[in-house]
Amino acid sequence: MSRCSLRARLAPCLSRQVRAAHTGQVPAVRKDNSAVRAFSEIPGQWKNSVANLYTLWKMDGLGNIHRIMLHNFNMYGPIYREKVGYYESVNIIKPEDAAVLFKAEGHYPKRLRMEAWISYRDYRNRKYGVVLKEGEDWKFNRIVLNKEMISPNVQGNFLPMLDEVSQDFVARVYKKIERTGQNEWTTDLSHELFKFALESVSHVLYGKRLGLLLDNIDPEAQHFIDCITMMFKTTSPMLYLPPALLRHIGAKVWKDHVEAWDGIFNQADRCIQSIYGQLRKNPDADEKYPGVLASLLMQDKLSIEDIKASITELMAGGVDTTSITLLWTLYELARLPDLQEEIRAEISAARIASKGDVVQMLKMVPLLKGALKETLRLHPVAVSLQRYIAEDIVLQNYHIPAGTLVQLGVYAMGRDHRIFPHPEQYRPSRWVRSQSHYFRSMGFGSGPRQCLGRRIAENEMHLFLIHMLENFRFEKQRQVEVRSTFELILLPEKPIMLTIKPLNFTQK
Repeated sequence: MSRCSLRARLAPCLSRQVRAAHTGQVPAVRKDNSAVRAFSEIPGQWKNSVANLYTLWKMDGLGNIHRIMLHNFNMYGPIYREKVGYYESVNIIKPEDAAVLFKAEGHYPKRLRMEAWISYRDYRNRKYGVVLKEGEDWKFNRIVLNKEMISPNVQGNFLPMLDEVSQDFVARVYKKIERTGQNEWTTDLSHELFKFALESVSHVLYGKRLGLLLDNIDPEAQHFIDCITMMFKTTSPMLYLPPALLRHIGAKVWKDHVEAWDGIFNQADRCIQSIYGQLRKNPDADEKYPGVLASLLMQDKLSIEDIKASITELMAGGVDTTSITLLWTLYELARLPDLQEEIRAEISAARIASKGDVVQMLKMVPLLKGALKETLRLHPVAVSLQRYIAEDIVLQNYHIPAGTLVQLGVYAMGRDHRIFPHPEQYRPSRWVRSQSHYFRSMGFGSGPRQCLGRRIAENEMHLFLIHMLENFRFEKQRQVEVRSTFELILLPEKPIMLTIKPLNFTQK
């Protein structure tokens, strides 16, 4: 979205039929001869955007966007319209409506623009990466990157790298337990998981380790971790207020945002320059997979600036997302010791049947994979998935004009009993059964604009859980419940304390 109103931007593009829809004169008729209702009839809070923004602020709504969205679906039904500040959308929850939405995304799918991220790049004169690009430029970059990162053929490149980091993390946990002298370690794993995720994504993208699982971390790497946390934290307030306004008045949130991105780009630039220098000196140094960056540089299909921009975005976006998902998964498994044992037995059988072949083993752990899907149902990284539709569509018998921002409430859908029976219960088996999962598993998005790092993230998390469950049992305080809070992504609102015990001790 631009700083102008969405309607002003889209008005020149609207057809005569779309403008009629806004005024309530909808000529469309459905197959059952029922008249399609006008866009202006969609229920919701969209007539006073300033008052809505004030109410949101007064209710401390920024941290509760996901719960407010769930409340709105309960109040208005499966579709509602809202306008808060300069942010306007139609919100949906049903899988069948999601199917219509993603079929109408067009050749160049557009999602909600991260104005804060775009404003920073414009401010510092930096190129957009594939996450921020649109149109033909996005499509060309995405096709090249898809072949390198998400094609089924590339899994073999990443697995050895990710497996190595997972095994190193297990060794690190054993050391932590040994130092306690108590044969167990009670801790908030969030910081350790963050380092694990950054080490994993860096190994795949750059083909080199950062050393984050060692006792003494490079201060530059620690600064990078802090910058990513600050970047996400400062983005959410700028979803509803124009970054240009905050920059103009010298707001602290804008200054912190710029400083965070500066740190992220500086770290990425150092890594990229190091790899680029090594390639120029000795391009045929090793037959092993050199990492995504080096592979893209050798292909010479994208400019080095395009590669740098996309690699930096992938590096920044691939840390919090996986580490928080793993933390929620361990939290849920710690609450259900019997389920934990069931998955552990599945892993053991797969290890034996596959004779240690990681690729084959990953095909034999459906319950483990179901656990990850179940975590993303209850604790999705993103509150919603958004698309600006490329054509007129009908949702819940309402006419939605082309150019409208429509978002699927992923958090709300995952907690709707009409879509998921007993949604409050953590049941990985629901994903193993043969029932339809049509547009229900949306943790990584859908279509051409789905998460580019999906294959890396899934393999990273599956391997992590395999190694950790083979070595440790996880427990938590039974009565302690943890809710989530919104900081662009959904985070635990308070520390999750887990007790980790080696299996070879607890089984004695």
